[in-house]
Amino acid sequence: LIGNVIEYLDAEEEENAYIALSLDSITKEHTHCEFPAASLFGVVASVIPYSNHNHSPRNTFEGAMGKQALGFSYSNIFKRADSRGHLLHYPQVPLVYTKPMKVTGVMNRPFGQNMVVAVLSYTGYNIQDAVIINKSAVDRGLARSTFFRLYEAEEHRYPGGTYDSIEIPKPGVKGYYAQEFYSKLEEDGIVMPEVEVKGGEVIIGRTSPPRFLEEFKEIETYSRRDTSVLLRHGEKGIVDNVILTNTVDGNVLVRVRVRDHRIPEIGDKFASRHGQKGVVGILLNHEDMPFTEDGIVPDLIINPHAIPSRMTIGQLLESIAGKYAALSCNFVDGTPFEGTPEEFIRKELEKYGFKSTGKEVMYNGITGEKMVAEVFIGIVYYQKLHHMVSDKIHARTRGPVQILTRQPTEGRAREGGLRIGEMERDCLIAYGASSILQDLLLDLSDPTIVYVCRKCNSLSYFDEKKNITVCPLCGPHTNIVKVKMSYAFKLLLQELIS
Repeated sequence: LIGNVIEYLDAEEEENAYIALSLDSITKEHTHCEFPAASLFGVVASVIPYSNHNHSPRNTFEGAMGKQALGFSYSNIFKRADSRGHLLHYPQVPLVYTKPMKVTGVMNRPFGQNMVVAVLSYTGYNIQDAVIINKSAVDRGLARSTFFRLYEAEEHRYPGGTYDSIEIPKPGVKGYYAQEFYSKLEEDGIVMPEVEVKGGEVIIGRTSPPRFLEEFKEIETYSRRDTSVLLRHGEKGIVDNVILTNTVDGNVLVRVRVRDHRIPEIGDKFASRHGQKGVVGILLNHEDMPFTEDGIVPDLIINPHAIPSRMTIGQLLESIAGKYAALSCNFVDGTPFEGTPEEFIRKELEKYGFKSTGKEVMYNGITGEKMVAEVFIGIVYYQKLHHMVSDKIHARTRGPVQILTRQPTEGRAREGGLRIGEMERDCLIAYGASSILQDLLLDLSDPTIVYVCRKCNSLSYFDEKKNITVCPLCGPHTNIVKVKMSYAFKLLLQELIS
C-alpha cells in the first residue's frame, strides 16, 4: 500500500477492488481501505456520540438543535458588535467526545455542560418532555448565560443643510416622552456603561428635523422631532459598552451594547446531543432532589417515557460512558461505529463498585424513603438552547393599534394583541360564556360608532357645525341612528361603496 493516497473508484472499477472496511482488517490481498465510517457526517452531526445507536430522525433533530446551543462561540465576543449574541458562562468540554470533534475544533469552543442526569418520574413536574433542574446547581452557576443586544443611532444629514443631533431632547419637541424616560442619559445624550436599563427607557437621545417641507414654511411652528432610541419593550439589562465612531460618510455613529444575565427558569429549553429536548418544568432545591447512597444528587431529571419510543440508545450509552469517564478521569471516545465499546465500559464500571447497568439505588429527597426501583443515572452532556421564556413571554391589556383597521398591532415586538380565532370562539360559546365574545372581538379590539340612515340604510354622518345628522342620499333628517360596529367592518363597507 502507498500511504496517504486517496483514490476515487467508480462502480465499474469497484468490481475488481478488494476493499477493507477498517484499518485493522487490512491484509496483503486488499487493494484499498474504506474511509472511517465516522467521516460520513457533517460538522454538527459529528458531535453526536454513539449516533449509530440512535433512530435516524433524532440525529437529524440534534443536527438542527446543535446550532442553537449556547457556548463559547467567539474568543473575541467582548470586542464584537453583533446585533445579538449569547455567551454560556461556564462551558465544559464533553466527557464523551467523538474524533471528528477534535478535527473540527469544537473542543476548543464548548457548547454545553456535563450534567448528572437521572431518568426518573419524580413529582410529576417532568411529565412529557419537561425536565427537573436542581435549583442549587443553578445557584452555583449551572447553565447561566449572558445575552447581548446592540442598539445604534446615526446623525444623518439631510438636503437643505439640516441634520440629526444626538442630545437630550428638550421639552416641546414633537413626540417628547415624559422627563423620567431620559433620566438615564448623560449630558451628551448617551447612556453610561454599567447603568441598569429596562424596556421603554431612552438609551440614545436624538432629535431630527421635521419630516416634510411644508413644516419648514411655517417657521413659527418649526420644531424638531424626537427620534430617540429606546430599549426594546419587555427587555432589561445593563449597558455593557458604548462605542462612538464615524461612518464612511463622516456621520457620528453611536453603538450601545446591552447585556442581560440569564439564569435558567421554568420554560427554558435544554437538549442532550441525541435530539432529546425539553423545557424546565420546575427548579427543585438540592434537599428535595433524590440522592444515591454516595450522596450524589442529579443536576437534571428527565422522564423515562422519553426513551423507549424514541430509541435514543446513544444517550443511554453516553450516560454510562460519562459515568465511567468521571470515575476514571479519562475522556471516553464515543465516535460512531468505532467508539469505546459498551462491554468495556460495563466491565470498568463494575471495577469501581457500580452496577454495569448504570442503575443505582436512590432515596426520595422529600420523604427520605428508599425508592422501590433502581434509577438509571449517569453523566450526559446537555446544551442550553437560546429559546428562553424571557424572550417569548407576551401579554397585553391596552396598547398600540394599526392606523388602517384600528385593530391591535401584531407580534410581541410591537406589543401586539393575541388573536381570537374561530375555534377559540367555539370554546367560549360551548362554555356558556358567550358574552365574553362581545368583549374580546369588539370592545377590546376596534369598536366604533357609525351613523346609519333608517330610510335608505346608507352610512351617514353628524355635522358638528350645524348640530344635525345628515344622510348623503336623503339629506339632513332626524331618522338616523348610532350603530356600534367593528371599525374593520366599517372600513369594508366603505371600500365596497367606493
